[in-house]
Amino acid sequence: MDLENCQIGNIVPDHRRLVEDLAAIAATIRKARKEAGITQADLADLAGTSERTVRAIETATGNPSLGAVVAVANAVGLHLAAA
Repeated sequence: MDLENCQIGNIVPDHRRLVEDLAAIAATIRKARKEAGITQADLADLAGTSERTVRAIETATGNPSLGAVVAVANAVGLHLAAA
């Protein structure tokens, strides 16, 4: 599948923007966790997920579910919204 020319309706993916958005979300969650003075293990417990998932979210790697990202963000007082 040619991802550069992939279209869904009128939506054409902008991969660079997606990568930048994921990196920004990751950095914001990591900063909020550190400001709260909690470890990745603590955050995992609060969010009901694994430490490995928190690590993946904070480094924008792996393939964590959107639900896990939202749960982790909410656990540090952040709320995600689509723009």
